[in-house]
Amino acid sequence: MSALSKAPVDAPAVATGQGSALPTRARRAPLWLVIAAVSLPMFMATLDNLVMTSALPVIRADLGASVSDLSWFMNAYTLAFATFMLPAATLGDRIGRRRVMVAGIVVFTLASIGSALADSSGTLIATRAVQGFGAAAIMPLSLTLLAANVPDRLRPAAIGIWGGVSGLGVALGPVVGGAVVEGVSWQAIFWLNVPVAILALPLILAAVSESRGAWQRLDLVGALMLGGAVFLGIWGIVHGNDDGWTSAGVLTPLVAAAVLIPAYVVHARRRSDAVLPLRLFASRSFSVANVVALGFTVGMFGAVFLLSQYLQVVQGYSPLGAGVRTLPWTAAPMVVAPLAGMLAGRIGVRPLLLAGLALQAGALVWFAVLTESGSSYAAFVPALTMAGVGMGLVFPSVSNATLDGLPDDDFATASSANSTIREFGVAFGIALLTAVFLGNGGQIAPNGYDGAIGPALLTGAGAVAVAFVAALFAPRHS
Repeated sequence: MSALSKAPVDAPAVATGQGSALPTRARRAPLWLVIAAVSLPMFMATLDNLVMTSALPVIRADLGASVSDLSWFMNAYTLAFATFMLPAATLGDRIGRRRVMVAGIVVFTLASIGSALADSSGTLIATRAVQGFGAAAIMPLSLTLLAANVPDRLRPAAIGIWGGVSGLGVALGPVVGGAVVEGVSWQAIFWLNVPVAILALPLILAAVSESRGAWQRLDLVGALMLGGAVFLGIWGIVHGNDDGWTSAGVLTPLVAAAVLIPAYVVHARRRSDAVLPLRLFASRSFSVANVVALGFTVGMFGAVFLLSQYLQVVQGYSPLGAGVRTLPWTAAPMVVAPLAGMLAGRIGVRPLLLAGLALQAGALVWFAVLTESGSSYAAFVPALTMAGVGMGLVFPSVSNATLDGLPDDDFATASSANSTIREFGVAFGIALLTAVFLGNGGQIAPNGYDGAIGPALLTGAGAVAVAFVAALFAPRHS
């Protein structure tokens, strides 16, 4: 970290051409400060992916929420997040990535206040969706600004540290949610975002240079087609459990989503300014990174959603107690991810991806055995640690693989595409594993997990196994 903390950011005084993604004016901020500035808002957005998991039983009782509502408290955020990221990347390329990210922080913070004041399930779902729109302008542009503000030789290590902070958000989500719910109220988990934003806004303005990509027209049609496919797909998946998979309200959006994807491909072939250029998929590293991201997040986040409630409902821990007990899994990326980022520049991402995905898939199988056999928490610790190390290896490796070999002008779009797929995976994973859980007779009751959580966790392991197979095709030294 010493080299990072001392290295200044060398930026040209002006952009080097219309399509340059380099900072538009000179700044000399210590690199550690640049990493902190772009990571803090990303930490805030990442934290809110899982901060509600430990609080769901309390919120359910307070608002009289249904099981479907619980999923939507999570999915409303991730759905809006996934839908808006690609348009946000295009806006960042046009008017400035830092400017768009700052706007995202403001929207996210105001929506957090709205979530804290929500007095019904419908209101909370709506404000969580607005939070997701704000987060869409934060997370992918955070990585893009980092890549544009660090020297090439330090980029893998910087992304590793960024990945570690992302892991910190994942780690502290259940813990912070549990601690705040137990000590104050569930509303306070949203109030916490306000002081973080107050610190983050001046920091990013002071330490991070503005960055733009190649100017192009906003592909509104393409954005609506891709956003519509994501929205309709998740809508159908989430409602399938309650409304029936053959009902018109489920089949219609699923079929529409399936039609929109090839329609977008036809649309994108005719445009040089498509919101997601098809030429990106000519990069094997980019393509593999997206398949890996989807399989990994489906399995991981779906399992976290179920296990955090299992620890409370079946094993009887408080929200804080459940959050603390997930730390061997969720805290490991804080240590492992920066090391993986540094190793990526030396040995490539493929061995790191394969090792991380194998550990994660094996841990989910182990969880399935432990939950179905009624094992004590102590028996979970080795499996939780195994999953945590795997997660720490995968996070930065996917981020590095996404950008590897692409021109700087494509960083924002590539990062946004990968983040979109990750967020789709989060929503799909929660919906899919919940569907398997309910389909096997699962209920949120002390005896309601028997025979239901095991098949759900094995489904998650299968999704991670698909990601492992995809990682075999990653370039050796990407």
